[in-house]
This record gives sequence, C-alpha cells and structure tokens, in this order.
Amino acid sequence: MTTPTFHASDLTKTYRAGEVEVQALRGVTLDLYAGEFVVLLGASGSGKSTLLNILGGLDVPTSGEVWYRDHRLHGAGERELTQYRREHVGFVFQFYNLIPSLTAHENVALVTEIADDPMPVAAALASVGLEERCDHFPAQLSGGEQQRVAIARAIAKRPDVLLCDEPTGALDAATGVRVLAALEKVNRDYGTTTLVITHNADIARLAHRVLRMADGRIVGETRNEVRATAAELSW
Repeated sequence: MTTPTFHASDLTKTYRAGEVEVQALRGVTLDLYAGEFVVLLGASGSGKSTLLNILGGLDVPTSGEVWYRDHRLHGAGERELTQYRREHVGFVFQFYNLIPSLTAHENVALVTEIADDPMPVAAALASVGLEERCDHFPAQLSGGEQQRVAIARAIAKRPDVLLCDEPTGALDAATGVRVLAALEKVNRDYGTTTLVITHNADIARLAHRVLRMADGRIVGETRNEVRATAAELSW
C-alpha cells in the first residue's frame, strides 16, 4: 500500500481568547498522498486554515499526531519546523504578500536564494505564463498576475507540497480561473502534492479528492474519477 505523504491522526487545536476556549479542530484524521490535488471545502470558521497551517508547520496541534513522511511535526521545535517549511513546503495565500519595491523576477528570486535546488526564476515565471512580465513591479500587475507571481515564488524552490489558502478569494471569477489553471498546471507538470482550501464548491471539480469540513471536523470525502480543467469551471 502507498505510504501517505501526510498522516494526521486525531488532531485537535484549541485557542484561548481571554476566558473563552475556541476549538478550531476536533479530532481530524486524514492522509494525503504524493501527487494528489486535494480541495478542502468548508465555510469560514470550519477549521480549514488551522489544518493547513498545522500541515505547513506554521502552527502545532494541541493534541494528536501529524507526520510528513518521516518528519514528526507534532511537538517539533521552531527550528525543525522552519527547516521543514524551507525544504519541503510552498505557500500561496489569499493576499499575495509581494514586496512592492521588487519586480516579479526579484520577488521570486528571494526564494531561490535560500533553496537548495531551485528552478531558474525565468522558468518559474514561465510556468505561470508571466515570462513577459518579469520586470514589472506589483503595482504594475493585475491581481491575478500578482497571485501568479506568488505561485511562481512558491514553486521556485521545487517544493514537494503546495498549500494554498483561498488563492482566488480576492479575485473576480475570470481572473480566478487563470490562477487555478496555474495551480493545476503545477500539479500536473511537477507532481507537486497540492492542497487548496476554499469555500467555492465549483473549484472542487479540479481535485482528485474533495474533503469537506464543518465545526472543526472532516465530515465528508468524495473522489473525482475525471478531473475538470480550470477552463471548464463556471462560477
């Protein structure tokens, strides 16, 4: 049987806000496999981002176990988690987090300078269709182009895993489709294990598997026998 890339078992996460305890995760168990494109669906507050942050080493669970291959992430120290993120994970968030004073090329190059085996910056930008915009600053790019620069930055270090938190949430439908096409291409071309969290059910058609979250739990799973392409989506 194939060994999962991620194995999480009975994850909980509790936050304190003064006297109030908020249970963001309530016993989540899941496996993610190499090369999968998985969509995590759920309303705001369902625990999607908390789960993604734990898988990405940005947060740690209150209880339970989470493994990335043979890396034990639960109970890991900040130095171990930083190395894990640096060597294995690319992140794409709703807001692009580009440095305004740097060009698209320079924003991507920041990551390649700290990676062990990066792809050429031009190749990363070409993979998302922005080779002609490499010398433009973020203010000279549309929202969709800025998000594609963020994707190029995330994949430039050749991550094993790409974790995307509402990557089209700040975009109109047509622009969002172009961004999703870039994520789809990365998954197909490089076999990067890709997890996209969203509340948009139509995006689920791109996935190999769809996991549904509610109230801090995974409440359903479906598989797509045939994946749609981004161009086939109708929002």
